[in-house]
Amino acid sequence: MHCKLAKQEGAASVLDRIFGLSAAGTSVRTELMAGLTTFMTMAYILAVNPTILNEAGIPKGGAFIATALAAVVGTVLMAVFANYPFVLAPGMGLNAFLTWSVVKGMGYSWQFALLAVFIEGLLFLGLSVTPVRESIFNAIPTSLKKAVSAGIGLFICFIALQNANVVVDNGATLVDSVDFRSVPFHTQGISAILALVGTLAIGVMLAMNLKGAILFGILFTWVLGMIAESTGLYKPDFVDYFPLYPKFSFAGVADSFDGFAESFGAIFDPGKWDHTVANDGVMTHTVGWSLIKSLDFFVVIFAFFFVDLFDTLGTLIGVSMKGGMLDRKGRLPNISGALYADSIATSVGAVFGTSTTTTFVESAAGVAAGGRTGLTALTAAALFLVSIVLAPVFLAVPAFATAPALIVVGYMMLVSVIDIDWHDVRESLPAFITLAWMPFTYSISDGIMFGIISYTLINALSGRARRLSPVMYVLSAIFIVKYAFI
Repeated sequence: MHCKLAKQEGAASVLDRIFGLSAAGTSVRTELMAGLTTFMTMAYILAVNPTILNEAGIPKGGAFIATALAAVVGTVLMAVFANYPFVLAPGMGLNAFLTWSVVKGMGYSWQFALLAVFIEGLLFLGLSVTPVRESIFNAIPTSLKKAVSAGIGLFICFIALQNANVVVDNGATLVDSVDFRSVPFHTQGISAILALVGTLAIGVMLAMNLKGAILFGILFTWVLGMIAESTGLYKPDFVDYFPLYPKFSFAGVADSFDGFAESFGAIFDPGKWDHTVANDGVMTHTVGWSLIKSLDFFVVIFAFFFVDLFDTLGTLIGVSMKGGMLDRKGRLPNISGALYADSIATSVGAVFGTSTTTTFVESAAGVAAGGRTGLTALTAAALFLVSIVLAPVFLAVPAFATAPALIVVGYMMLVSVIDIDWHDVRESLPAFITLAWMPFTYSISDGIMFGIISYTLINALSGRARRLSPVMYVLSAIFIVKYAFI
């Protein structure tokens, strides 16, 4: 007994020295619980990300494995390089941008889209060791940064409502609420109802400050679906609606690894870099290295880079402030280490087969639970690694069960608009254009570009030309040329 206690105390002492637990005012137990809390609040990404990326053509099982491994790599690097309790995973919004803007909107293959993510990660890494990162960050107005987050939130919510068939195309007004009297109730109807019930359930759990509300909401909605299936309210048609009970078998895990074998390293195959667009009714198909010469490719890279950069910096500062980690000047010590982890994880994740890996704002849940060091991050990383063997469970989660999570995440991202000065037209109108353009044009990149252009023109023509950074003029000129000639 005494020997066992001595070993436990010895292990705790080693962890204390490695992570500086005592200096950070925490303990091994607190860090482990904080890591579990963070994992619980963001584990929904394991169900949501493969669903979104599968829409782009990435094998769902492969996207699941890639999501888990990218989270493991990024989070371990965060613990090693920065010793912070921040957890990384493929980010919401950026996966939607890859699927609906780059692949479905611009006509690129998912392999080529992931190549853009890979290059964006390398650029982010390069800028993390130079003052350029701060220069870009300072050049973009705060109001636009907040609007980008809010716009992505609306975009994600819109997609979720479509996936759950709550919002449908009625042919007259482009979008409309589902008419439960005219749709097949046992498939589309019950799915839409369960999605709405799940959203309300998550809202109640959030109001009660329940840890892991989003994940529990997904599980709750899924269980309701299985009950509906067992009672005959939900009837799979094996076309758009499938059985909801997961198959617990190693064959399911093997299938996921087969998908991963297809997505792993696919970005390095130029034969799969294709681009198909329609010009005046004529389909144009381009493949190979010539695609890298296109301006669209650089616009896509910049869009990934822009969103990743500001999302990461905003999350780091926000979560650090919550945990009291900022210094007296409001700076985060060793922020470079955190940015190194984020950028490396992005490029590695692209090789695995997933969209941009970024620091999750849900890390705030672990910080609120007392997490202060990299041990919290390592705990979450270990749980993501274990989740790989549960692939059949996560991949059986239906779209109507993940839709509530997307809707609530959209709500969380929209909160950033409260920091915009709505009384100043020079700030608020470009911000509104940014956040409105994303869902209404079905394009995150269009929202970013029109936001920057409108901000530059409105301020330059209303007497604030000298207050604008030269970077804003350069970016606006590039985007105007893009829309005029491409």
